[in-house]
Amino acid sequence: MVQGELFGDLPGDSGSAGSVGSSGSSGPSGASGVRGRSEPAPGAVLLPGWLGLDAQLRLIASCREWSRPPAGLHAVRMPTGGMMSVRMVSLGWHWYPYGYRRVAEDGAPVKPFPPELGRLARQAVTGAYGAALPEIEGAASYEPDVAIVNHYPHGAKMGLHQDRDERTDAPVVSLSLGDRCVFRLGNTETRTRPWTDLELSSGDLLVFGGQARFAYHGVVRTLPGTADPELGLVGRLNITVRQSGLVA
Repeated sequence: MVQGELFGDLPGDSGSAGSVGSSGSSGPSGASGVRGRSEPAPGAVLLPGWLGLDAQLRLIASCREWSRPPAGLHAVRMPTGGMMSVRMVSLGWHWYPYGYRRVAEDGAPVKPFPPELGRLARQAVTGAYGAALPEIEGAASYEPDVAIVNHYPHGAKMGLHQDRDERTDAPVVSLSLGDRCVFRLGNTETRTRPWTDLELSSGDLLVFGGQARFAYHGVVRTLPGTADPELGLVGRLNITVRQSGLVA
């Protein structure tokens, strides 16, 4: 596949161009009510509307393909015996509590990590940090090789957790599609306060690295029925892209 074909036009370093919304590179919300770039914590950057409608539609179509068996969308059983309320599919490496392997739950090899998704994630990191890129651990040399796609049906949530299964401190890239959600970004020490609640909408980009790389985070709730009907999506999709630091 030609690079970029999957997602259409991608943003430049400033975070704006083509089918990807330009609101991510703007300043704070003005009188128009348009959301702008924010830093909810040191090392965490939110770029609202970073993905335009065309790019979102392409990503949703790709998620549907990735979700097909073998090694497709599945429910995850935690070590405690409970089931996660989200369903997920992994690309590049298969995530399980709490690690990675090359074989999925159904015994099939995990699907490969799409190079186009890696390109998108690298542009996300560059667009988020800009001139501060060299100051963020692993950002300038970011080479993602893992993606986890989570589907949140109505009523699904995710408890506060840290992303500690990777062997690198490189940033995590999070893309939101579909229904809005309340995302909780906590501190790096405990699951208790202080934390910041963010409302993430379809097309939003959240990157967390540096001091925020190991912050506790989770989804308190989704807001059913808030997605653009043109997306044709029920619930919420979240794509997180990471650099594993693992050797095949």
